Amino acid sequence: MSRLKEKYQKEAVSALMERHEYRNIMEVPRLIKVVLNIGLGEAIQNAKALESAEAELSAISGQHPVITRSRKSIAAFRLRTGMPIGMKVTLRGERMYDFLDRLINAVLPRMREFSGVSPTAFDGRGNYTLGFKEQIAFPEIDYDKIEKLRGLEIAIATTAKTDEEGRHLLELLGMPFAKDGTE
Repeated sequence: MSRLKEKYQKEAVSALMERHEYRNIMEVPRLIKVVLNIGLGEAIQNAKALESAEAELSAISGQHPVITRSRKSIAAFRLRTGMPIGMKVTLRGERMYDFLDRLINAVLPRMREFSGVSPTAFDGRGNYTLGFKEQIAFPEIDYDKIEKLRGLEIAIATTAKTDEEGRHLLELLGMPFAKDGTE
């Protein structure tokens, strides 16, 4: 069992039950999945972009990514329905906990001038989204071998009903939220 899952079961569940006054342990918010997403607008002109992004996302997540395709045509972007425009990976179970453990304890502290993640990036239903301007923040990525700096989005889905419950869950798991509301 991963450290983060153990921390959730031993510390977070009891703290959440106490603070939010849940009557049943099944009411306590938990993590459902983590989705990593890279948008590849340049894949329209450069087919190699998909290959390099696939290798990077596989290294970061430890799982094979799937290609996301456009849903509709946009003439201004030379985009047709069904063209590949990104990659995503959905992590659940042990891989999800292992990834979040690495994110919280290794990746975020390594970032330059890091003062915490934005506490306002919740969606209204307890799910959190975190964006990176460049994928090199992850130690699995070798800076000399990357073709281009790309953004990376990490969406953390929880069973929390409100943003406050979701924020408290992530705080208990060790997510370093900024104190003043800025990143």
